[in-house]
Amino acid sequence: MTVELVNRSGALVPETQMHTLIDFGIKYMELNPECEISLTFVDPQEMEELHIKWMDETGPTDVLSFPMDLPESKGEVVTLGDIVIAPAVAAQQAQSAGHSVEEEIYILATHGLLHILGYDHADPDEEKVMFALQEKIVKEWSLTVTK
Repeated sequence: MTVELVNRSGALVPETQMHTLIDFGIKYMELNPECEISLTFVDPQEMEELHIKWMDETGPTDVLSFPMDLPESKGEVVTLGDIVIAPAVAAQQAQSAGHSVEEEIYILATHGLLHILGYDHADPDEEKVMFALQEKIVKEWSLTVTK
């Protein structure tokens, strides 16, 4: 698996864990482990600029996903896309949710991966499926790693 990780946020992020989480998620979704994905951490200002440009919404958001390619056949190696996370927004959400910033970042990265793979939460049924899957992936991954 090729995970390109860039941190322009100014915050400390769990880089090693991000690599293993994305790798786990790719395998969990039965994709070729050689698929490529980009994971970028940005500050709130940069996230707001991206949010306005791509979603036409003001204010910073927590995570944005930019899908590129999906495999046309089982085992095909593709560049899946880009995930962008704002750790400062994640920190606010973590406090509200009552868990660590790292846990929130794990959830957001998995959420972003699922968006890249075509999952959405526009309606309640889709949301139920997507959120259950992201929770399951993070939970199962967390059992395999030492944090």
